[in-house]
Amino acid sequence: MSTPLLAKLENIGLRSGQREILHDVSLEVYPQSILTLIGPNGAGKSTALKVLLGLQKPDRGTVWRMPGLRVGYVPQKFHLDRLLPLTVERFIGLKLHRHDAVAVRERVAEVGVESLLGQAVQSLSGGELQRVLLARALLNEPHLLVLDEPGQGVDVSGLSELYQLINRLKQEHGYGVLMVSHDLHLVMAAADQVLCLNQHICCSGQPEAVSRHPEYLRLFGGLRTAGLAVYTHHHDHQHDMHGCILPLGGSKGNGHG
Repeated sequence: MSTPLLAKLENIGLRSGQREILHDVSLEVYPQSILTLIGPNGAGKSTALKVLLGLQKPDRGTVWRMPGLRVGYVPQKFHLDRLLPLTVERFIGLKLHRHDAVAVRERVAEVGVESLLGQAVQSLSGGELQRVLLARALLNEPHLLVLDEPGQGVDVSGLSELYQLINRLKQEHGYGVLMVSHDLHLVMAAADQVLCLNQHICCSGQPEAVSRHPEYLRLFGGLRTAGLAVYTHHHDHQHDMHGCILPLGGSKGNGHG
């Protein structure tokens, strides 16, 4: 049985004046799979997310989203007036979901922010804020989580925990995840598929293959000499040629169809 497609970009092109932001970019996002976009600053990663979400219109190419697709979005930058008194509980909108309060509190507990509900959002650490933003993104029971640099402001130990949480949510709820990340030394442990972007697609595939690709090494090979080793991706499952998840020892299917 084929895996349903949640969303895709096909041959996307986008320019800003004389500058080419995206050139012939294609990607597909599936349930229970994490696709991570990596690339240098200014590579067009966040723009690709905005195009997929319909927040920015491409000059050419096709954007497709599953009918009725529900998306949970955590933006790269979040600005909040530090003088505005706002508790985590109000920010998440817990009291606005009285008809489904039990489910909402389950999501809040699941991401580990239950003890923060009475605190001011402005007082949160970087890691706490990212978890609160994630909890808010989960409230509408999304099919797809779109996370733009979810590790911003989070220390290394917090990053590892955050990526483990995202992976667990994917496994338990079947979310598809499309994520932008600069955390190359951890991203390979968090991704099922990696797409290396630098206006165009440099390389894509399973993390181990991408980490050995000449274009990846050209862009990021210096990180190894700087002591930032890329984590190896280990799973209790395997992937077919399309990235579909198969149990270990399972036969290869026909892909996504």
